[in-house]
Amino acid sequence: MYIGNLDYNTTDKDLEELFSPEGTVTYSKVIMRMDGKSRGFGFVEMETEEQTKAAIEKLNQSDFKGRTIVVNEARNQTRGNFNSK
Repeated sequence: MYIGNLDYNTTDKDLEELFSPEGTVTYSKVIMRMDGKSRGFGFVEMETEEQTKAAIEKLNQSDFKGRTIVVNEARNQTRGNFNSK
């Protein structure tokens, strides 16, 4: 899942704790910039699709650390061919 609009002090552990009431968290990661500061979004994976759907329904548009977070299914992105000819 993609989690957006995170407070910049949110940690991987914070995400795990937020999502764990909905099931088993198998992966949680806040994305950081090169300088070590949060980019304000992260990703969480749950053990089952049912847990993922329940977490999205419960936590999307909810308040976390004073911010309204966005929770939805992460989309795979493919990189285009940027080679110039």
